Amino acid sequence: MPLSQLLDWRLHLLVVVLSLGAELIGILKFPLGPGTLLLLPLFYAFIAAVLCNPHLFSGTRRFIPPVVSAAAGPVILLSIMPFIARFGSTIGPAIEQLISAGPALILQELGNLGTMLIAMPIAVVVLKMGREAIGATYSIAREPNIAIISDKYGLKGPEGVGVMGVYVVGTMFGTLWFALMAGYLTSLDIFDPRALAMACGVGSGSMVAACSGAIAGALPEMGEELLAFAGASNLLTYATGLYVSLFIALPVAERLFRFFSRKRAGSDDAMNDEEAKLASEALVEDRPENQLGKTAMVVAAVCVVGWVVNTINGASLIDAAPGMLILYVMTMLGLLVARVMPFYLPAIAWVSLVSILMTLPWFPGSGWITEQLGFVNFLAIVTPVLGYAGLALSKREFSMFRQAGWKLVIISLLVFTGTYIGSAGVAQALL
Repeated sequence: MPLSQLLDWRLHLLVVVLSLGAELIGILKFPLGPGTLLLLPLFYAFIAAVLCNPHLFSGTRRFIPPVVSAAAGPVILLSIMPFIARFGSTIGPAIEQLISAGPALILQELGNLGTMLIAMPIAVVVLKMGREAIGATYSIAREPNIAIISDKYGLKGPEGVGVMGVYVVGTMFGTLWFALMAGYLTSLDIFDPRALAMACGVGSGSMVAACSGAIAGALPEMGEELLAFAGASNLLTYATGLYVSLFIALPVAERLFRFFSRKRAGSDDAMNDEEAKLASEALVEDRPENQLGKTAMVVAAVCVVGWVVNTINGASLIDAAPGMLILYVMTMLGLLVARVMPFYLPAIAWVSLVSILMTLPWFPGSGWITEQLGFVNFLAIVTPVLGYAGLALSKREFSMFRQAGWKLVIISLLVFTGTYIGSAGVAQALL
């Protein structure tokens, strides 16, 4: 996509306006049974952005053309990176606590198997789903999980329908569900907050941001520590999650499906050629580290957006300027490392590693770096991410969501819930 389109002033100005409005509303708390439902600014930003999306209401196209929506898609990943850098900066100072919780951080990844323990029986026995239940329930259905299904079964088959359905639901609502679920479970005081923070690491970047932000918002006195646990968990998920899904989760899902369906014939549902092509296109994404010049300009733009939004619940522009500049440098250094490394690890992981290194107690100047980053509110810089996400939803994703049907919506929410609670349960036991 041309740089001029990615830097379209209409896109970034709209996100600034929506995010500032969301930050002004602040965190709203609603009693719900024994707990409390937290609504964060990122929730309002996402809803407002979806309502402004030109693919949802044709009337909005007069003010927000589809080209603005198209530009928001590639910007989402880049807008997450400064938050990931801020995320990683909480890990360095807390390195001793994290080392002491090491086994819990590593083994809680096995809690991902909770995806199917809850969702699979309901999908097969109650909703009478066929083999699409395997793709839908074996994982949280992020990009690496789709790649596994595509390689093993192909996206034209029922397994592909299942994983893409959960992917679409997750793209549209997963972030909000994680935020609401995490905040509510925190208020119940059943789990150790550190266990809930570790469980946030199972999701995508925006899911992790929303999930950990909700917990930190509920327990501000533990905010930095909880972010550190969530960030470390997410980092380990990059290293282990793909292999857990491939070698453990998928074989278990196959066996559970056969058990619950009693060897019932698989579903005959299949994607047509056009749907399969669109689904495959969802996996294709230019890596930002391979186009550093363009990436540097776009990251600068999203850092400016976050810098402005931070003025509501963070610090003034002058006070926050050094911190935002540090986040920009951390992000670009992480992307540069991703570019030169002879092996592949997601760029977000490298950004996180760079920020961890720069805030370790023995790194030169780490005390000053940590002090300056304290002026940047981590929730404030994640709110624009959800603004970009709401605007980026395409006609394809709205269409796929309608075609996925109510069954996949139910299963998707069960998958997210099972993943989160399963991971939190394992972490709780090990802590």
